[in-house]
Amino acid sequence: MANTNNALLFLVDTVLSLYILVVLLRVILQLVHADFMNPVSQFVWQITRAPVNLLRNVIPRYRNWDMPALVFVFILCYALIEAILALGAPGYGPQFIPAVAWAILKAATLVCNLYFFTLIIQALMSWFSPNQYSPATAILFTINEPLLRPVRRVIPSFSGIDLSPLVVIIGLQLVSRLLPLPGLFR
Repeated sequence: MANTNNALLFLVDTVLSLYILVVLLRVILQLVHADFMNPVSQFVWQITRAPVNLLRNVIPRYRNWDMPALVFVFILCYALIEAILALGAPGYGPQFIPAVAWAILKAATLVCNLYFFTLIIQALMSWFSPNQYSPATAILFTINEPLLRPVRRVIPSFSGIDLSPLVVIIGLQLVSRLLPLPGLFR
């Protein structure tokens, strides 16, 4: 029974976390004013449109913030925390206040993870095909540039090597590790 719970826990955690990352990507794409006609943006928009539009009837946008999508991220994180508690800690009953706090921390951790992976992918793409344009490259540049630009002002490139992604990745990992999220939810 324990192996079945572990397998189910892995599956639920993976599927929900990946979908949360896509919804977070939708929020970030809107914040950085990414090209909406980009195929990657279109894909993200299409697979998140239905649930976000349901919330849009109740929750309005606030300036550049897509509040319905952010609320949807929180709902998904809360559902993920409750699922992890139900499958990974059977004796632990649902507790609303800690689960809400853990859901917020889980969302923050997932934002750090999203930026970590986008920076790694952007670095790899720049090494293997430095002068080729692709829709994914354009989106990655648009997403990561607001984090990289301030670091580039402080740390110049050395002999053509840009160290700003490394500094940002270390900072993201530090922030992620400083978040007081229990190990079961990481």
